[in-house]
Amino acid sequence: MEDEDNIENNINEKWENIKLIIKETKQHLIEKDESTETLKNRWYDEECKIAIEEMKKAREKWLIKGRRESEEQVYHHKRKETHKIITNKKKLYTKTAIESIEENQNKITQRKYIKQ
Repeated sequence: MEDEDNIENNINEKWENIKLIIKETKQHLIEKDESTETLKNRWYDEECKIAIEEMKKAREKWLIKGRRESEEQVYHHKRKETHKIITNKKKLYTKTAIESIEENQNKITQRKYIKQ
């Protein structure tokens, strides 16, 4: 009887421990999502958001108005413009990231020479 109680208490303790770990991990992930950006999306800003919204509105207008040619041209123009904005933002971010990495690498190399 006492062994069964010990086993049950042990199981309950382990279960409470697992629940606590899950809750802490969940909270940690939520905080991480809210406080940091992913590396992939650091280039994505308000300008990109606005361009995408304008493109979506133009597409919706084109589809609602019976696919008129003039609306289609406006949509394709907005789509091209949005793609250009996003591509330029990505390129600029990549370029500055590479320059930063190269600059840091040069500083590290200089330190190594100075130490020798």
